[in-house]
Amino acid sequence: MTKLKQFLKQETVLAVAAALAVVSAFFVRPDAAYLGYIDWRTLAILFSLMTVMAGLRRQGVFDRMGRALLALSGGTRQLVLVLVCLCFFGSMFITNDVALLTFVPFTFAVLDSMGGEMRQKLALPVVCMQTVAANLGSMLTPIGNPQNLYLYGKSGMGMGAFVALMLPYSLASLVMLVAWAVLVCRGQRSGSGPFLESRQNAPSSRRIIGMYGVLFVVCLLAVMRVLPYGAALAAVLLAVLAADRDTLGGVDYSLLLTFVAFFIFIGNLGRIPAFSSWLQGIIAGREVLVSVLASQVTSNVPAALLLSGFTQNTQALIIGTNLGGLGTLIASMASLISYRQIAREEPEGKGKYFALFTLSNVVFLAALLGLWAVLSL
Repeated sequence: MTKLKQFLKQETVLAVAAALAVVSAFFVRPDAAYLGYIDWRTLAILFSLMTVMAGLRRQGVFDRMGRALLALSGGTRQLVLVLVCLCFFGSMFITNDVALLTFVPFTFAVLDSMGGEMRQKLALPVVCMQTVAANLGSMLTPIGNPQNLYLYGKSGMGMGAFVALMLPYSLASLVMLVAWAVLVCRGQRSGSGPFLESRQNAPSSRRIIGMYGVLFVVCLLAVMRVLPYGAALAAVLLAVLAADRDTLGGVDYSLLLTFVAFFIFIGNLGRIPAFSSWLQGIIAGREVLVSVLASQVTSNVPAALLLSGFTQNTQALIIGTNLGGLGTLIASMASLISYRQIAREEPEGKGKYFALFTLSNVVFLAALLGLWAVLSL
């Protein structure tokens, strides 16, 4: 019973998705059509990218990148900008989850080197804005987060068209993040501490890093439909099994299973005429707002999977589910990564962090929805 409770706590989204899939199966009995529900291309590319990112993270590549950029900072303001921009730009290529898993612990190490007073002043606001930055930066590219990869494949758009669609929102986000950093660091003393000198790089293999670099290019070619996704999956599996098989243990298999469960649930809903007609009536012409609202209670990945089955306006879903990653703590599941770090490192500050996180997200969401309204005129 204890293990079940622990599983439900750690994998709440997967448990809910599985329950919905099982319940829907009572209304639409399992048959051969079930296999047609699953988007195998999305699953294959998502698994391949997660494997490559897990391998690069194990090799300390992202940590080294952060240290190199941090060495360029000349004061507190520059330091904060680097820490936030690492998440913003990094999430475009390594996903928002990996960016936060890598750079939030890195941030605490940096702030520790600057003394207790500086950590107390900066820890909560910096981690909060790193979370916002990761969720906003990831929206620019198809590989930035799971729902983008899925919707990109479903839309049939080219890479350039996808980036062009989200570029205005990304540029506006960057301007707001820089303005926020300037505001937070106003009046802070300069100096970035001895962090870079006191830490040693973890052992790594250039050969393995080179392999993952090549595999990342292979994954990008599959995303852009230059290579078949099956060929990319086979290349990743064979290379990792031969050279770095332990990395396969670091893949988020629960996310893949969540996708499968939602595919089954959504496929079954589409075969229930009354529900299908009702949801299509609600979402038609309101894709952006409905997906933003749905993301607040289900998170943006399930919202994208659910709503995509009932509208052909995939571009509106791309905008809505990306902006919908702002708002509540569960609007983007990546946000929980930072919250867990805060709970571990600053347990007495959880309440203050939650309030700051909510306020920041509401402000950014309102601003970007305003931009969407202007661009839609």
